[in-house]
Amino acid sequence: MNKPFPSKHLWILPAAALLITAVILTSAWAHTFRQTAFSHVSAFSETLIHTHPETEELVLTTLKTYRELPEKELQKNTFLGTYGYRPDEFCQKPEKHLWICTLILFSACGGIFFTVLWSENRRNKARISELTEYLEQINRGHAGTAIQDTEDEFSMLQDEMYKTVTELYQTREQAVKVRKDFADNLANIAHQMKTPITSALLSCQLLKQPGSGLYKAQIEKSLQRLTVLEESLLTLSRIDAGALQLKHTEIDVYTVLTLAADNLCDLLKDADVHVEIPEKAPASICGDLEWTMEALINLMKNCMEHSPCGATIRCDYTKNPLYTEILIRDEGNGFDPDDIPHLFERFYRGSHPSGNGVGIGLALAKSIVELQNGTIRARNLPNGGACFEIRIYSH
Repeated sequence: MNKPFPSKHLWILPAAALLITAVILTSAWAHTFRQTAFSHVSAFSETLIHTHPETEELVLTTLKTYRELPEKELQKNTFLGTYGYRPDEFCQKPEKHLWICTLILFSACGGIFFTVLWSENRRNKARISELTEYLEQINRGHAGTAIQDTEDEFSMLQDEMYKTVTELYQTREQAVKVRKDFADNLANIAHQMKTPITSALLSCQLLKQPGSGLYKAQIEKSLQRLTVLEESLLTLSRIDAGALQLKHTEIDVYTVLTLAADNLCDLLKDADVHVEIPEKAPASICGDLEWTMEALINLMKNCMEHSPCGATIRCDYTKNPLYTEILIRDEGNGFDPDDIPHLFERFYRGSHPSGNGVGIGLALAKSIVELQNGTIRARNLPNGGACFEIRIYSH
């Protein structure tokens, strides 16, 4: 398939035609000038010799001397002007063929110019029509692709159109995903709230019966669960809206791990689970102390809920020039391999849930870590147990 001649080089054709025309016209005028001058000198010499035959030798000698004169002297010669002769009295009839040649050449040049102009205009209309059709296909919901793949003055416009359309597609897909996630979240919230509300209503009905002290504790537990759910949902909504403002201060890793474990002291005691935090070489991260502690609490709580009595949650941390790594691992059975890709999804509780969680803690921890230029992942240890790996990057 032959590639079309690039439109940005189309100006070469009329320019070349003009140059060729100028060269031909210059050559034609020079030839006509020399022929005219020769004819006039020849006619003058013939007339003189026929009128005075005895001057033939003198005329030929004079012609030889005339030919040897410099060009400057010939151009400035006005000898006949002293006798009243003017230049327009000689060569009064211009050569017709010269004018005809000039007319033909200029007509050809004009034809080439207008042909190029017409071709360019036609090509531009075709390209505009092509891009317009592409946009119409997009507006009709079809995936359109412009055919033109060569460089021209529309290439930049075409590239920008592709970028805009791609961004619109991504925005639309993201909007559809957000709408679906919103619907899923509402369904999950309704499901999570249904259990404690039903339990509280049932307990309220049972309160009317004698010996109802036990049901007060159940109502209190249900309300506490609703309070935790409410706080977690509000925090996640602030994160989604970009309204959660985090501080960026230097945080000692050992200190924040210790504070997180202290906040879980009562729960750890009830579950008979211990937390081991080694005091190593100082390591720090840049972030928000309170929210970092919240993320670590959720991770430790998850480990606690999946640890047997008498087990230990082991923490570790290291620092290198790129990032600070925090490890939190338990002595439980580890994660179900099918659960690992979904552990940080909202309201996901896994194949074997334990405790009274609603599936928000890990999602909240992931969001907090990512807001502080970090990553988090979950994996199983070779010797058993689960491990959360956090990396907070320095830059």
